[in-house]
Amino acid sequence: MTLGIAFVGSGFSAKFHLRGLVGVRNVEVKGVYSRNLNSSKEFAMLSEQLGLGKPKVYSDISKMLSDKEINAVWLTVPNDVHLEYTKLIAEEVSQGRSNIHGITIEKPLARNVKEAKEMIRLVEKAGLLHGYLENQIFMPSVVRAREAIWEIGSRNSGRPYLARAAEEHSGPHNSWFWRPTISGGGALIDMTCHSLEATRFLLTDPAKTKSSLKPKTVYAETKTLKWNKKEYAQYLKEKYNVDFLKEPAEDYALTIVTYEDDLGNSVLAETRTSWNYVGPGLRLSVEVLGPEYSVNINTLQSELSVFFSRNIKLPQSEAFVEKQNADQGLMPIILDEAVVYGYQGEDRHMVESFISRKMPFENWYDGLLIVQLMMHAYLSAENGRKISFDPQKVEDFIPKVARGLYSAF
Repeated sequence: MTLGIAFVGSGFSAKFHLRGLVGVRNVEVKGVYSRNLNSSKEFAMLSEQLGLGKPKVYSDISKMLSDKEINAVWLTVPNDVHLEYTKLIAEEVSQGRSNIHGITIEKPLARNVKEAKEMIRLVEKAGLLHGYLENQIFMPSVVRAREAIWEIGSRNSGRPYLARAAEEHSGPHNSWFWRPTISGGGALIDMTCHSLEATRFLLTDPAKTKSSLKPKTVYAETKTLKWNKKEYAQYLKEKYNVDFLKEPAEDYALTIVTYEDDLGNSVLAETRTSWNYVGPGLRLSVEVLGPEYSVNINTLQSELSVFFSRNIKLPQSEAFVEKQNADQGLMPIILDEAVVYGYQGEDRHMVESFISRKMPFENWYDGLLIVQLMMHAYLSAENGRKISFDPQKVEDFIPKVARGLYSAF
């Protein structure tokens, strides 16, 4: 069987998924819809060039969803319309107007817990399988690290007790990321979702259920360190037409989660995310410590690098690494970002799960837990103290930054 898929959204992350799908069997891209018709056409051309099919470009999403050749949807749209499009897709399926039986969504699942729970209610009522697109737990380095930790380290000396993860770059690609009332926050909601799930994945015993690791406390700090300075705020205004001084967000977040496993052991996850890192480009780093072992991952420690002297003048690009900050000097080259960052692995898992009519390993309940943890982090930062994990505390919680009440000064 070949799975026919459609994309809602045709921007940066959607194109990453296209490149990831190149290494996936039994899948064809059949359709694309976005609010930007030119972007959809570019996406369709790229799909054809990559040999993934010649998707129809739709200006009416309902017509795309009723295409009988489409079996699953990849939802890659801004955070503020996750719930809106989920409602629309679930309605088409519930009314019998669609052959879709699976839906995936880019991180974060939602801007807050209330939205996340409503989205899960809608897809389950419609009988849809659901996958949460968290690429970092599908990174080959993370997958292999987990195997080494649990098959050798833990078995011979004891479980891991500390995981650290960081995602850092110089700032998002799109204007909506810089608008916290649209995105739901700043660097924390943008990237801490990755680091929280990567650390949870590495600290969870693969032989046990995910529920064997329970969050107990959350502590967080958020700051605006760079983008509230006048010269950088002016840059955002000129490039993205965003007034960051009027609607600021955090550009740095530290979150510490204490978990308890099923044997009563306390384990710790430390996450750091920022839009302040100026280096070769996006840096993902992970460290795990156990009684007699440690694991380290750094995506910028590449096996391949390039050097260009000052006498070579190159136009700005991201030819070698995502969010590249220089075009001269010594730079690492990421051999295949879609593979290294886990897009190929997650897309393969979603396609295979939907073909087999099975719920993906990483699904919207994982996305819900991450949203709950992030809301606890925002609440902790606002209160200036560690708080116990209690989902009821954040059931209706909306962070100040998402309400336009955050002060960056």
